[in-house]
Amino acid sequence: MHKDLTWFRIFRMKVNHWSLPNGATCVVADIEQSTLTCIDFWCKGGSLYEMKDEEGMAHFLEHMIFKGSKNLKEGEFDLKIESLGGSSNAATGLDDVHYHVLIPPEKIEEGLKLILELLLFPEIEQNAFKMEKEVVLEEIAQNIEQPDEIIYMKLLKECLTPHRYSKPILGDNKTVRSIHPKQMKLFHKKHYVGKNCTLCIAGDLPKEIYSIINNSKLKELKKIPKEKVITNETTFNKGYKKEIIPRLEGGRILKAWKLPPAKEQMIILGAEIIATILCEGKNSLIVKELREEKRIIESIDIDLQILEEGGLILLDVSCPEENLQFAEIEINKILKELSRGLVKSKDLERAKKLVINNIYYGLELSNQIASTLGSQALWGRHQEIFKSIDDISYWTTSRLNELIIPLFNPENSFTLIAEPEK
Repeated sequence: MHKDLTWFRIFRMKVNHWSLPNGATCVVADIEQSTLTCIDFWCKGGSLYEMKDEEGMAHFLEHMIFKGSKNLKEGEFDLKIESLGGSSNAATGLDDVHYHVLIPPEKIEEGLKLILELLLFPEIEQNAFKMEKEVVLEEIAQNIEQPDEIIYMKLLKECLTPHRYSKPILGDNKTVRSIHPKQMKLFHKKHYVGKNCTLCIAGDLPKEIYSIINNSKLKELKKIPKEKVITNETTFNKGYKKEIIPRLEGGRILKAWKLPPAKEQMIILGAEIIATILCEGKNSLIVKELREEKRIIESIDIDLQILEEGGLILLDVSCPEENLQFAEIEINKILKELSRGLVKSKDLERAKKLVINNIYYGLELSNQIASTLGSQALWGRHQEIFKSIDDISYWTTSRLNELIIPLFNPENSFTLIAEPEK
C-alpha cells in the first residue's frame, strides 16, 4: 500500500523549468507529502574541463567546498544541515559535479541558503587546503592499490586516449601535489558560472518555492556571454591486451565498445535492452549458458557508461584463471550469434520489463528524481521523467538488429584480459 501510494504521488508530480537572467537553470518537482526534499546543485565542472597539469582539480575542489565559505566556518555547514534534520553529499564525475542536501520540506529555504553559500563563495583557505591535499593524496594512494580500479583505469587509458575521459577523476600524485589555492579559485571562478549551473529541488514544495529560488544567492552566479559550443567527441581505440594485476583474485575479461554521446537517448535505451538480454538475470543469454549451464564463469555484468562526448559499453567477466581463454571464445561466439537473429521475441519482452522496472526503481526517492531532472536540465535534455518507458515500445527485434546489435560486435571492441600476479 505504501509503495502504491508513493507511485501515485510521483505520477502526479508537477515539474517546471526556467532560467534566471544569469543563465542558471532551475527545475522544481513537486511531490505531495514526500517525507524528504532534495536540493541538488549541478555544475559543468567535472574532470573533462581540467587543463593539462590540472588533473584532479575538480575532485579536489569538491573537497575544498565543504571546508567552508566566507560566511561558514569549516564544519559549520554540516552542523547546521544536521541540526535541520538533513544530510549532504557530493560526487565528481567526468562531465559534471553535483552537490545535494536531503532536508525536511519545511526547512527548504534554510537548506538552500546554506548550500548556495557553500558552493558560490568557497574560502579555499591556505591551511585547510594544505591539510585536505593530504587527504586527497591518500585517497589516490588507496585507489591505485585496488585491483578493480587498476583494471578499469587501464581499460579507459587503452580505449579512450588521448581524450580527457581516459584519465582518472582523482588525478595522480604529481598533478594534485602541484595544485595551489589560487589556481583552484580560478577554476571555480571559470566554471561555477550561471550558464554552467542547474539547481533542482524535488519533494513536497511550498507555494512560494519560485520566489525562494529566484531571490536566492543563485542569482549571484556570474553571467558570461554565451560561448560557442565546441564538441570533442571521443575517438575509440579498438584492440586487445593482456595485463598482470597485483592482488587480483581469479581472472577477468573486460570488453569495451563505443557508446554514442548521452544526447542519443533512444540509442542508449536500445543498448540497455541488449545489455539486459545478454547479462541480467539467470535467463539472460550469457549468464544462462556460461554460468548456469557450462559453469565456466563466476559473474558477468554489462554497464553503460553514459557520457556527454561519447561513452562506453563495458562488459566485465570474472572467472577462474584457467577458464579465461575458453570463456572469451564462448562470449565472442554468443555476441556473433546475436547478429544472426539469436534474440527471440520472448527475450526482448523479458528485457523490456526488466528495463522498465529499473527505471521505476531508480525514481522512487526524491534525491533520485532530483538527480535525474537536474542532470537532464544541465545538459539541455528536458523530457518527461518517464518518457523512456514510453520509448521502450519503439524497439523491435528488427530495429535492434539494425541499430543496436552492431554496437556489440566483438570485432569492434577493446578487450583487456587481466590475470593475477603469480
